[in-house]
Amino acid sequence: MAAHTTEGYPVMPDPWTLRYRGFDPAEEGLREALCAVGNGYVVTRGAAPESVADGVHYPGTYLAGCYDRAESTVSGRVVSNEDLVNCPNWLPLTFRPSGGVRFAGPPAEQTLELDLRRGVLTRTALVVDGQGRRTRLVQRRLASQSRPHLLALESTFTPENWSGRLEVRSGLDGRVANTGVHRYRGLTERHLTPVGQGVDEDGLLWMEVGAANSPLRIALSARTRSDRAQAATECREGWTAHLLTVDAECGRPVTVEKTVALYTSRDRAIETPLRAARLLAAEAGPFEELLSEHALRWSELWRRCRIEADFDGIAPLHLNLFHLLQTYSEHSVDLDVGIPARGLHGEAYRGHVFWDELFVLRLLNLRFPELARAVLRYRHRRLDAARREAHEVGLHGAMYPWQSAGDGREESQQLHLNPLSGRWLPDHSHLQRHVGSAVAYNVWQYYQATGDRDFLASAGAETLLEIARFWSSAATYDRSLGRWSIRGVLGPDEYHDAYPWEDRPGLDDNAYTNVLASWVLARAQDALDVLPAYRRDELRERLGLDALELDRWREVGRHLYVPVHEGVLSQFAGYERLDELDWTAYRRRYPDLRRLDRILEAEGDTVNRYKASKQADVLMLWFLFSAREVRDLLRRLGRPAGHELLRRTTDYYLRRTVHGSTLSSVVHAWVLTRSDRRASWRFFRDSLVADLRDSQRGTTAEGVHLGAMAGAVDLLQRCYTGLEVREDALWLDPHLPSALGRLELDLRYRGHWGLGVAVDRRSVTVSLREDREEPVAIRLRGTQAVIRPGETRRFHL
Repeated sequence: MAAHTTEGYPVMPDPWTLRYRGFDPAEEGLREALCAVGNGYVVTRGAAPESVADGVHYPGTYLAGCYDRAESTVSGRVVSNEDLVNCPNWLPLTFRPSGGVRFAGPPAEQTLELDLRRGVLTRTALVVDGQGRRTRLVQRRLASQSRPHLLALESTFTPENWSGRLEVRSGLDGRVANTGVHRYRGLTERHLTPVGQGVDEDGLLWMEVGAANSPLRIALSARTRSDRAQAATECREGWTAHLLTVDAECGRPVTVEKTVALYTSRDRAIETPLRAARLLAAEAGPFEELLSEHALRWSELWRRCRIEADFDGIAPLHLNLFHLLQTYSEHSVDLDVGIPARGLHGEAYRGHVFWDELFVLRLLNLRFPELARAVLRYRHRRLDAARREAHEVGLHGAMYPWQSAGDGREESQQLHLNPLSGRWLPDHSHLQRHVGSAVAYNVWQYYQATGDRDFLASAGAETLLEIARFWSSAATYDRSLGRWSIRGVLGPDEYHDAYPWEDRPGLDDNAYTNVLASWVLARAQDALDVLPAYRRDELRERLGLDALELDRWREVGRHLYVPVHEGVLSQFAGYERLDELDWTAYRRRYPDLRRLDRILEAEGDTVNRYKASKQADVLMLWFLFSAREVRDLLRRLGRPAGHELLRRTTDYYLRRTVHGSTLSSVVHAWVLTRSDRRASWRFFRDSLVADLRDSQRGTTAEGVHLGAMAGAVDLLQRCYTGLEVREDALWLDPHLPSALGRLELDLRYRGHWGLGVAVDRRSVTVSLREDREEPVAIRLRGTQAVIRPGETRRFHL
């Protein structure tokens, strides 16, 4: 199997290993993000234990849901930002032979190896001090999937040409700040203040810090031990450490184990975070025991994520799944947390939640539906916040924010920096109201995949109905069009945030927004129909939802305006009035156009003047729905659509898209599978390695792109198999690219834990393991079948 390479050397030599040799300061941030270890509760970047945040290294640790709000002054304006907090650094560990200088890096030789199968980061290094003393260093690190509050680091030192005293310092550092994103410099960085630190009667280190502007408390307790070692401690504000001294002999390994327990005031079933951390650190077993428990949990996760595909280079698929499961896992379910767009791997986007769950939950619904449900519960708990957001702009229902963090209020930035021009510019991204439709879509897709009517009755339907109410409220009737219009919004493209001929921000009748709004209004009625009559009546009474309002929903939902021009769907009303960019000239002047908006602004121009897109916008419709469903949606809105509409619309916008987002390749791979499978496969391969190759040039170091990672996996799971969940059936319509001969999946569907799907060029095989669940309805290219538990059915293509 071919290895994926970066700069000419292999970084994934087999399907389950990520390996970096040597030390490259320019690439260190990328390596730290991709070599992060986590468990859904906490993630720690793959920084060296001896490193500090110095512009090359960034040893960040992030806890799910731990945010702090702070004010900053930007261009004379006071702005408020809520940030995912960089937590106290549990990693610090360095050493020296007696009389030497403590090792601060980099080593003379180094190999980093991330074992994806077991979730272990191993570092092998050669350290040579100023006196020529050579020490072989092997370090293994994990964030326990078995006991999510535990982190462990095992360090083995082997003197190669010396004997004598070895001194090891192992500490906890609470003097951290959020400095991981260069363009945020100048904003408030310090979110934590020391509460206390020390050593308890059992010799355990402890530290407690508090958020500067919230009640959040974080506590750590650390145990460091080694056979035959003498121990001392040091302590000062924001820092505490064990100092171990041991007699080392040439060629004889010395192993030091560091085990850290971590709790916060957000955790349940504890008296205090500090007491819980001390108890767990004291009772934790040795490293090998922790590793065994941890590896067992990973083996369970990988069984539930099985995807077999016969193409060269499947290793990045495992890498993407690995980071998804490190960000959101069974340990996230009870934390009341969303899915940050950049994982828990860095500080980009301040750790905020966007619409990326639209790409993630489509994968989780058929693998880990309990995780998808937890994300939707997170959204439902913030329904009142979304109602407040709608009320503040004079509308009804629930208007979910484009960016959110702790409590569900709008967290989108008011200003953004263009690093090419050095100017701070107004930011209107909060006008991406379509995020609410993404939440509604996720609710309905989860129900279709699971049949979980209890969730729909208790939370899902209410969420969906309030989003529908918002869209009905947001629509105004345009007599000149004879249609309903949604004005002053932004679409997924993000480049266009205003008309060049108007002063107000926002655009009118974004096609994606309007079609999704129509879909939401229709599904809201479907959700009511699914509920038991008594629950339906309760919900309508609670929400004050009368027949008159439902009639308005039907009216608006069938008559929203969908603009067209030149035989394609218009991205928004008036799109045809924009100028064509001189693509040839700009590609000649700028080899990389992915940040075309910044380039034009630095030139004194604006991307609002041109027919140019950052990423897929209109084409998102064919990403979310089958071609048949899109035709039905458009016909419902009075826009009859033939089979050629998809091809014409794809060709038109693909020529004008710069793919300035990792999500763009995912969407284009999906859409093109119906018209150009070779091109689809190219986009799939690009999306699969987007973070591995840092395709957005430096952004992965600030955090992985979780939506794109999940979306790339889902291209295999659902796109190329043509797998859909709708109308109480599992639909299959395979479109395998020529480079892909066979796919095998193990899925969960409506209570079944063992639904197997195998696709090749000639057939589709569906099997169900024995259980007591209901039979599954299958729809495949006009064929209808019912498969019962214990049965296998083969369909010829």
